Amino acid sequence: MNETGPLDPAGPQGERYILLAIELAERSRVAGDPPFGSILVDMAGVVVRSERNTVTSAQDITAHPELKLARWAAHSFKPEVCRTLAMYTSCQPCPMCTNVIARAGIGQVVYALSTQQLQELKPHGHIDPDSAIVEYNGPTQYTAAIVPLIGYYG
Repeated sequence: MNETGPLDPAGPQGERYILLAIELAERSRVAGDPPFGSILVDMAGVVVRSERNTVTSAQDITAHPELKLARWAAHSFKPEVCRTLAMYTSCQPCPMCTNVIARAGIGQVVYALSTQQLQELKPHGHIDPDSAIVEYNGPTQYTAAIVPLIGYYG
């Protein structure tokens, strides 16, 4: 990405964007939601959208700010534009958000706090939803399952 412009995470603009994301995290906590915030910045350094976590208030376990921004970007921009966007977020995105960010094609993510640092702030014994044990079984019904896929990928 741009080494000296607004997408430089070590530059003054990068610091400003991270502080804006942290401010959104603070607003989220005040509103009764988990304290996470994110902003999306274009190559010109313009904040094109911001979001805060609304998991509790929206009663939606997927209402993470990173996911909301990535979905919005994918709906709003062509893929080549998404690749030029930078997301600044108060914490490292969770696995769910990381996957959606990748599928949206966001070009850069800069976070203030790593997942490990976040885990160290949580009390001992805190249950982390990202480490839940889920049993997956499959594949089953291969012959039936491939019918709608045959020819789809070219």
